[in-house]
Amino acid sequence: MGGPAVRASGSGDAQWQGGPAPTGQAPDSNQAQQSELGPTGDQAPWQGTPGPMGQAPGGDRAPWQGASGYGQPPIGRAPEGEQWQNPAARGFGQQSPGEQPADQWQQGHGPMGQQAPVGDPQAGYGRPPAGPQGMPPGYQQGGQYQPQHPHGPQPSLDDVPLRRAKKSPSGGWRKAVHHVSGGAINPGLSAEELRLQELVARIRQPVRGDYRIAVLSLKGGVGKTTTTMGLGSIFASIRGDRVIAVDANPDFGTLSQRVPLQTRSTVRDLLLDPAIQRYSDVRRHTSQGTSRLEVLASERDPAASEAFNDEEYRAVARILQRFYNIILTDCGTGLMHSAMGGVLDLAHSLVLISSAAIDGARSAAATLDWLSLHGHDHLVRNAVVVINLPREGSPNVGIQQLREYFLSRCRAVHIIPYDSHLSEGAEIDLHRLHKTTKRAYVELAATVADEFGIDHRRYSV
Repeated sequence: MGGPAVRASGSGDAQWQGGPAPTGQAPDSNQAQQSELGPTGDQAPWQGTPGPMGQAPGGDRAPWQGASGYGQPPIGRAPEGEQWQNPAARGFGQQSPGEQPADQWQQGHGPMGQQAPVGDPQAGYGRPPAGPQGMPPGYQQGGQYQPQHPHGPQPSLDDVPLRRAKKSPSGGWRKAVHHVSGGAINPGLSAEELRLQELVARIRQPVRGDYRIAVLSLKGGVGKTTTTMGLGSIFASIRGDRVIAVDANPDFGTLSQRVPLQTRSTVRDLLLDPAIQRYSDVRRHTSQGTSRLEVLASERDPAASEAFNDEEYRAVARILQRFYNIILTDCGTGLMHSAMGGVLDLAHSLVLISSAAIDGARSAAATLDWLSLHGHDHLVRNAVVVINLPREGSPNVGIQQLREYFLSRCRAVHIIPYDSHLSEGAEIDLHRLHKTTKRAYVELAATVADEFGIDHRRYSV
């Protein structure tokens, strides 16, 4: 359908007619004057008001200011005596006399696929500039869309609110209420359960490289091997990585007797194995308990065990640090045997064992003195002292006074209560421990794990 035809009159008023006209003919001036086209004469110029199809202002009026009506606005004014032609009737690439170049118009999308100038923002008809090659705003070259937010920050999925469901209680009246109501009433976790969650989170924090823990005491029979197994079992059962305990006792250590025996290999067999390339090669020389804690047994021949010296322990540590995240070492009762130098030099943390007796406390204090005098003062400051209660009931020694003394020299002190399962001296099963005993080992493991995030590269193997 052709566009509106225009005739330029002698007075300079361009007369418009909405209907089509024959080519080369202008519409009758009387018909143009009778059409209801908006302001005439001296009225104010058009302010972007849309008109009906084919209508436009007449007379010498101000140019259109971005109206987005259905009619085609005049692009330019024809000289005296020349006729306007329908722009749609012209061929592509042609330009009528006086017509403004297309690149002088602001890009906008008018009706019928035509481009119209951007209107006055106050009139409400202004449109944002289009993207490249007529694409909608916000689209970039290559088909990517980048949202535009001129009046604030860009929305993020991190700002989406999320309501998490409460965890179900694991015991007590809270569990009973949750069960009886069919889950409709959830009192949530108790303060004790929240505390346990916090301890578990501390135990599970990541380790930078491998972490080596030395468990020692000068006096025998104070629960050193038992503490090694209890601490290692908590780490292995709560964490998801590999944990191993090494028996470095030169006098026929009993660490391997606390787990089901799966192999007869010892530390010496591991050193003599020339085909250690992967974890499965090391696993052939270890036994694993129900908690997933692995144990590397010491030499069972007392005569041969004396040959386990400093260099051999360092060689074992170099192998284990490639496959295990936490390495516990059950040391012997002496501080002067050959392997003890390597154990202390490579240890990141020290767990010192004492009994709830005066002689046991004095032996632990003497151990701290010896370590400070032999260049291991950093281990003394960060040491964790464990006081094992030998029997049920109240001890004969003031535990609070012992705690205060060791706290003045070390980082922390933990009390492990008596447990009938541990007193058996056999395989240790965490499920058979008393609730208070297991909780004490969890708190001990959390205290030791607080040092996992520290950079320990200076203790290289």
